[in-house]
Amino acid sequence: MATKTFKLGEVCKGGVITAVTTAKTVTIIAKEWDYSQGTRKGSCQDNAKEFDRIEVTIGETNAFMKLDRFISNLTSSYHTEQVLDWVKKYSKINATRYWI
Repeated sequence: MATKTFKLGEVCKGGVITAVTTAKTVTIIAKEWDYSQGTRKGSCQDNAKEFDRIEVTIGETNAFMKLDRFISNLTSSYHTEQVLDWVKKYSKINATRYWI
């Protein structure tokens, strides 16, 4: 299992995206920035309040597409690619895009 928190600030709805990978699933969690911990990128955002999430099974045919669409609704295409590159590196998800 691997976890990474992307502290994107104003370029992302909510400001924080956490990605969690396991052997069978990938979860992307959208969170509101926790200003009680500070406003800098180095501040701890572990306790930031969650407002949306998606969990996909790695074997799903369109799992990568679902993640791409979810993250694209939160942030820019550049940051979407950054998060998805990390997901590809730490999971065995099929990164083929099936645009339907």
